Amino acid sequence: MAAEEAPSNAALRALQAAARRSAVGRRLQGDVEQVLLQSIVDATVALFDAEASSIAIFERDPERLEFRVAAGEQGAGAIGLSVPPSQGIVGYVFSTGQALALSDVLSDPRFDRRTAEKTGYVPRSIAAVPLIDGQVAVGVLQVLDKRSSPTFSLRDMELLAVFARQAAAAINASRVQRDTTLLIREVLRSIAGDADDAAIEVLVGAATDGLDRDDEAPFWRLVEQVSRLRGMSDRELGLVGDILDVVARYSGRPGRR
Repeated sequence: MAAEEAPSNAALRALQAAARRSAVGRRLQGDVEQVLLQSIVDATVALFDAEASSIAIFERDPERLEFRVAAGEQGAGAIGLSVPPSQGIVGYVFSTGQALALSDVLSDPRFDRRTAEKTGYVPRSIAAVPLIDGQVAVGVLQVLDKRSSPTFSLRDMELLAVFARQAAAAINASRVQRDTTLLIREVLRSIAGDADDAAIEVLVGAATDGLDRDDEAPFWRLVEQVSRLRGMSDRELGLVGDILDVVARYSGRPGRR
């Protein structure tokens, strides 16, 4: 029995190590994603002179569209709200993959007034476009109430689609998910017999390195380094901090390059 359990134990440790790097990757990428998405809704509000703009992102467990960022005088109330992926205008656009513009939302049966009221603002008009990553919808960008016009023109929808493409590219949290699947597969494929913890870390680290497709921006290499730091003791982290502090002070001296 012990001989049979050994590979399973090794596989379990491999999964744990891969999951730890995935968690680090999500946190690192999440910060960048949030900043980029916020800049997109800010720019959308400015371009359309709108009351609000927001981005809802598809999340799992449970499946939902979660409003991650918003902008405009009437946008703040949307942040943090979630709706089922088939509910309301945002759900319709997400589930069908079709852009939609409405000049009178109250007359449309797809409009989810209850959720709108939770934000503290019920709009008159809405334009919404899906965020498409490859062939898959990952969220929705919407704009509420242009001040200069009661309707959204075809040109408006074309411009909104440009912003949506940028938002879909910015999200790429799905990249972390896809890469994590590859990471786990490669690690498990490499395990033979009862690998110890050190060997597991080496295998996962090597697989992580192999995920970097851009030498100029080695995202997973950075994740690997942060993951190692997270495994250090408080004393070791203190020493690293002292070293970095010395390097920073030394490099900042006049005449140093």
